[in-house]
Amino acid sequence: MQEIIKKLDLTEYLESFQELFSRKKNIILEGDINLHYKLIEELSRFEFNPPSEVANLDTALIHIQKQAVLRLDDIFEFVKIIRYFLYLKRFSFEGKLKEWIDKIIIPEDILKLELFFDSKGNLKDGVDEDYDLIKDAIYRNKDSIKQSLYKIINSSKLKPYLVDSQVHLVNDEEAILVRGGFNHVVKATVVHRSNSGFFYIVPHSISELKQKRSDLINKQEEVILKLCKQITSSFEKNILFLKFINKEFDRFDHYQARLFFAKIKDKNFILPTKKDSCKLINFRHPALHDAKPISIDFSKAVIMITGVNAGGKTMMLKSVLSAVFLSKYLIPYYTDKNTQVGTFKNIIAVLDDPQSVKNDISTFAGRMVEFSNLFTKKNAIVGVDEIELGTDSDEAASLFKVIIEELIKKDIKIIITTHHKRLAALLAANENVELIAALYDEENQRPTYEFLHGTIGKSYAFETASRYGIPHNIIKYAKQVYGEDKDKLNELIERSSSLERQYQQKLALLNEEIEKTEKLNKSLKEQKESLDMHILQEKSKLHKEYKDAREEAKKAIKAKIMQDGHRHLNIAHTKASSIKTEKVKEIEELKEGDRVKYRNSKGVIISIKGKQAFIENDSGMKMKVPLEELSRSGNAPKPQVKPKATITVAKPETGHIKLDLHGQRVEEALENLDKFISDSLIAGFDEVLVYHGIGMGKLAAAVKKYLDKHSKVRGYEDAHPSSGGFGAKVIKL
Repeated sequence: MQEIIKKLDLTEYLESFQELFSRKKNIILEGDINLHYKLIEELSRFEFNPPSEVANLDTALIHIQKQAVLRLDDIFEFVKIIRYFLYLKRFSFEGKLKEWIDKIIIPEDILKLELFFDSKGNLKDGVDEDYDLIKDAIYRNKDSIKQSLYKIINSSKLKPYLVDSQVHLVNDEEAILVRGGFNHVVKATVVHRSNSGFFYIVPHSISELKQKRSDLINKQEEVILKLCKQITSSFEKNILFLKFINKEFDRFDHYQARLFFAKIKDKNFILPTKKDSCKLINFRHPALHDAKPISIDFSKAVIMITGVNAGGKTMMLKSVLSAVFLSKYLIPYYTDKNTQVGTFKNIIAVLDDPQSVKNDISTFAGRMVEFSNLFTKKNAIVGVDEIELGTDSDEAASLFKVIIEELIKKDIKIIITTHHKRLAALLAANENVELIAALYDEENQRPTYEFLHGTIGKSYAFETASRYGIPHNIIKYAKQVYGEDKDKLNELIERSSSLERQYQQKLALLNEEIEKTEKLNKSLKEQKESLDMHILQEKSKLHKEYKDAREEAKKAIKAKIMQDGHRHLNIAHTKASSIKTEKVKEIEELKEGDRVKYRNSKGVIISIKGKQAFIENDSGMKMKVPLEELSRSGNAPKPQVKPKATITVAKPETGHIKLDLHGQRVEEALENLDKFISDSLIAGFDEVLVYHGIGMGKLAAAVKKYLDKHSKVRGYEDAHPSSGGFGAKVIKL
C-alpha cells in the first residue's frame, strides 16, 4: 500500500490524517463501508471531544492471556478506553450509532476498577488502606528531609562554606552546594561536583531519613504489585470483553479521525458506488497548493490524455486514481459532494521508469512485465504514464492498441497519458475510448491546465523549448527538419481542437435553450390541465341543471296527466342528451404500468379493457374509470407485482362479507387480507368480518398490527361469540 500512496503523492496528506488517531494504526477501516459511512454521518451531528492518546494494548492482552501481571500504567490505558465509552454513552445518539454504542455493555467489576484512578493515572485515596498509610509516611519523610536540610543550611558553623542557601536535586537526591573544607563542620557524602569546583553533599544525618524513604517506597511497590495482581486477575475473567472493547475503540478512533479531518478545509466523503464509472467534479489533488480544480467523466473503459508538456496530464491521471483510492478507504478529500467514484478491487499505477541495472531489464521490457501482470487482474483501475516509453512509438502504438482492447474485455479501466498521436488515432474510433486533450494558451505561451474532451492534443514541443530558453534559430531549424507536412498536421489537429471548443460552447448554449423550452412546455401543460378541469366542472354543472329541470317537468306532467306533455318532455330529453361538452385534451396512448392523473388523484394503470381502465391510486384505492379522462403524470418504475390469491367480493344479503385466514402462513394471510380490504372498499362495504383463529396467537398478532397501520381502517373489535369471538375481528372501513 505504501508504494501506491507514494506513487500518487498522497504520503504527506495521509500522514496528516493519521496524526488525528489517538494511537498509531493503519488507515484501512475493515468491514462494511456503507455501515461505516452511515455511522460517521450520524456522528457528525454531534459535538464531542476526541479521545486522548492511548497506548497500543496488543502486548498487554497477550500478557493477560499468559497470566502475567500488568503494570499500573498498562491498566490505566484500559481505564482510559472504558472512560471514553462511558463518556459516549452520555450522548443521545440515534439510529445505527445508538445500536452500536448500546451493544457495548461494560462488566460491573471493570466499572469498579475505573474508580481506582484519577485523571493522571495515579491511585486515588481509599483504594487500599496500606497504600494510603505508606503514601502518607513518604510525604512526611520527604518533609522531614526538607526541614533537616534547611536546619543544616542555617547552621552558623556551615555558613562560611555555603555557596548558596538552596536545596539542589542531584541524581534524584536532595543536596546542598558547599566549598572545600566543609568536612570540618559537617559529616556528609559528596554526590557530585560543580563546574566551578564546588561540592554537592548529602549530610549523613539526612541519609538515615533517605534510607527510611527508600524502604517505604519498596513497601509501596509491594502494595502496588498486590493491587496489580488483583486487577489482572479480574482482567483475565473479562479477557473477551477487553479484546472486544479494544477493537471497538480502534473502530471509533477511525470514525472520529475521519470526521475531524473532513472538517479541516471542508472536505467531502465520497462513498464508492457499485458501478465502475468515475465522475470527478472540482477535484483538487492534496499534494498541490492552490490547485486548479479539475472535472472529468470517466464512464468509458479508457481515457487517453494527449497534448502539451507540463500541462497536467500526469496529475490528471494521479487525480483519478487518488480519488478512487481515498474513496475506497473512506478518507475525505477536496471535491464537490456530487463527485461519483466506482468500486475497484485493484488500483494500479504504472508511472515510473522500470529500468533496472540490477535485474538487467530495459525500460520497455519493464513495461511489458507490468502489462503482462494486468492480464491476471479483474475489476481494476490502471493508470499508465507515457505509455510508449522506451521503444519506437509507431511499433508501440500498434502493440498497445491490441493490449488495451484485450484489457477492456477483462473489466479493467485504464487512464493513459501520451505525447504520441498514432496510438490516439488508432483508438479514436473505439467507442470504449475517450480522448482528452491538454490545452495550451498560445498567446501567453503557457499551459492552461484545462482539458478538452473528444480530441487529440498537440504537444507544443517547440513552444515549450522557446519558453525555457532554447535559442530561436535552433528552434527554427528544428521546425525545418521536422517538416512542413507534419507541421500542417499539427495545425489541423489544433484547428480541430478549436472547432471542438466552439462546438462544446454552442452545445452548452443549446442545452440551456432546451431546458428553457422544457420548462415552458411543463408550464403550458399545467395550464392545459387546469383548463381541462374547469371544462369538466362546467360540464358537471350543466348536467346537474338539466337533471333538476327534467325532474320539475316530470312533476308537472304527473300533476296535469297530459299525454302531450309527455311527448314534449321526451323531445326535451332527446335534445338535452345531444348536448356534448368536449374536454380539451390531446389524444394520449396509454398502457398498463403508466403513471396517470384522474381528477385530483394520481396512480398507476393496472389494466385496460376497451374504453375503461382500472387504476390504483397513491392511497391504495383501486378504481374503474373512463380511459378518456386519464392524463399522463410522468413515468415511474413498474413495480414487481407478486402473484396474489384471487378473492371474489360479493355483497351478500346479510349486509357484510367474510374472509377466512385459517391455516395460512402470516405472509400469505396478510397479502390476502390487503386484497380483501381493497376490494371491500371498492364494493362500498363499511363493515367486514375476518376469521384468523386463536392457535399460538402469531397470526392474530400480525392481523392486529396490520389493521393498526392501515389508513382506511376506522377501527376493529373482537367478533360476537356466535361469529367467532376472539378468533375473529369485525373491521369498520
